[in-house]
Amino acid sequence: MSESNLRLNDYTHTSFFSSGGLFLDSSAIPSSIVNRIVGEVSCNSRPVQSRRKRGEFLCLSLSFKGKDGAVINSAESSECNEAVGSAATKPEKGVNRRLRGRGAAMNTTKHLCAGAVAAMVSRTCLAPLERLKLEYIVRGEKGDLYMLINRIATTQGLRGFWKGNFVNILRTAPFKAINFCAYDTYRKQLLKLSGNEETTNSERFIAGAAAGMTATVLCLPLDTIRTRLVAPGGEVLGGVIGAFRHIIHNEGVLSLYKGLLPSILSMAPSGAVFYGVYDILKSAYLHSPEGKKRIENLKQQHQELNAFEQLELGPVRTLLHGAIAGACAEAATYPFEVVRRQLQLQGRATRLGTLATCVKIVEQGGVPALYAGLIPSLLQVLPSASISFFVYEFMKIVLKVG
Repeated sequence: MSESNLRLNDYTHTSFFSSGGLFLDSSAIPSSIVNRIVGEVSCNSRPVQSRRKRGEFLCLSLSFKGKDGAVINSAESSECNEAVGSAATKPEKGVNRRLRGRGAAMNTTKHLCAGAVAAMVSRTCLAPLERLKLEYIVRGEKGDLYMLINRIATTQGLRGFWKGNFVNILRTAPFKAINFCAYDTYRKQLLKLSGNEETTNSERFIAGAAAGMTATVLCLPLDTIRTRLVAPGGEVLGGVIGAFRHIIHNEGVLSLYKGLLPSILSMAPSGAVFYGVYDILKSAYLHSPEGKKRIENLKQQHQELNAFEQLELGPVRTLLHGAIAGACAEAATYPFEVVRRQLQLQGRATRLGTLATCVKIVEQGGVPALYAGLIPSLLQVLPSASISFFVYEFMKIVLKVG
């Protein structure tokens, strides 16, 4: 053993560091020697330990510290290969949790970005139709559509059709981003809870309703400000910040949430129909023979296809299904939209409740008054829904959303 000690000292005083392992068959040597070797050993004040199991090879790992202070410690285990393999390939649980958390956060951010881009593109393209719809609802326009277009072009020029578009983007970009992201999140959570292989129709409608309500609660103040800006006299408020200050100073913070109840009552069924119908149509196609064949082709040619060609439904079918979903949602919930706009226009002195406002609208214009502006609204919703779904699906592919 003295000779071994001399060798050990020689190694520890070298200018370089090294490490080694000693493998012993525990059944082939006396236990006294094994105990002597596997006992706690000190090498430059660093303990080296090993563990022994019956019927296994004994692994003794030593670490040596050179003059430069570098130290190498080999993995300590009764089965060295497994120990080294697990250390190299299995990260700690804490690392796994952090990686999963970062991945989920990044995926959510991509979801929000995709929804925001979809909203900005669709709203900017269709701002003139949105302006016409608001003219019918807010200003009580009675003339035909041609006369209204001519009046706006004559008095305000081409830019008049995009009046309030910046505020509209500020409202719809976060609204759509939250809406799309919330729907996918709620749908996946419901799928996990149910344990089904595929989302059911009822789960799609529930997820859509929850997404609509979530986005409404978070984004209603911006919608209120935008409505005030396009209403008569909105020009003197001084833009978004001016309108915000005016409402807060004269009517209080809660005035930003005027129409919250009809908004929620509107967006719950609207979101349910909007996302539910689109998802049902999409699922029906993907389960058809044509859809299955398309998915198979996408898997085989994935690397060769661009983002447009990778759309599961294809460009035309994505636009069509989006338009159908948008039309169904708008027709089902349009009266709530009319009541909400009227509530947002009320001042403190003339404030009425939701039901009273609805009754007043019917008394003044009959039931058709609840659908005032439906035609220009549908003309706006059909392409808007088409573009929104198309851009959203496209951006999910570009951003590689999971």
